Amino acid sequence: MTQKVAVLGTGKIGEALLSGMIRAGWSPADLLVTARRRERADELRARHGVTPVTNQEAAKTADTLILTVKPQDMGTLLDELAPHVPAGRLVISGAAGIPTAYFEERLAEGTPVVRVMTNTPALVDEAMSVISAGRHATGDHLAHAEEIFGAVGKTLRVPESQQDACTALSGSGPAYFFYLVEAMTDAGILLGLPRDKAHDLIVQSAIGAATMLRDSGEHPVKLRENVTSPAGTTINAIRELENHGVRAALIAALEAARDRSRELASGNNG
Repeated sequence: MTQKVAVLGTGKIGEALLSGMIRAGWSPADLLVTARRRERADELRARHGVTPVTNQEAAKTADTLILTVKPQDMGTLLDELAPHVPAGRLVISGAAGIPTAYFEERLAEGTPVVRVMTNTPALVDEAMSVISAGRHATGDHLAHAEEIFGAVGKTLRVPESQQDACTALSGSGPAYFFYLVEAMTDAGILLGLPRDKAHDLIVQSAIGAATMLRDSGEHPVKLRENVTSPAGTTINAIRELENHGVRAALIAALEAARDRSRELASGNNG
């Protein structure tokens, strides 16, 4: 792996990506980073052996640029990069809601752009990264993006038209599970359990359920039915979830997240 890869605006996700790439075989000597603060850049160098550079240096020397700044900062970054990015340079965006056309309009004609929506489980190598090609990105460009993001979890190619839905389901998805665990922990306390015991019970149940979903090949309805005996405890709980409209609330929540992703794509950052 001799290509140089630069991560621009290296926050937690960017650092997780760097760490995963090094474990997957990339040489730290081939990894460049940029950071807003000098202290942060020095920290990344000390921790991972990567080379801090300026945004302009990254644009001139790296074969692949991974842009991990916040969506509201992307325009400023592109203004800085545009004079220095040659048309053949692969640009990978990790910014929620921003379409590849936004980058193509601001960079040299023909610049290949790949859009990636990953999520915070990248921090523990369990990310779900959704990858879409811009107008000039080839299969090789997509494969390269998959190789990079595969270092921190799974990848999935989708048409860019499905990115907003994927952002709602997967990009924001971990927060829904954290919210559910929070609510179940409160319920456990209400039922008389200490917080730490309620937490351990719920977290291990979540891990076990997720593993069964991943490995069994069974439909979630079938797995739920296996736990739901006639007139038992589970069916009573399920009835209350249905009575309180939890299914409908989840659908409405994901629609709201998708709609916000579309707003971001249209430039509404307010």
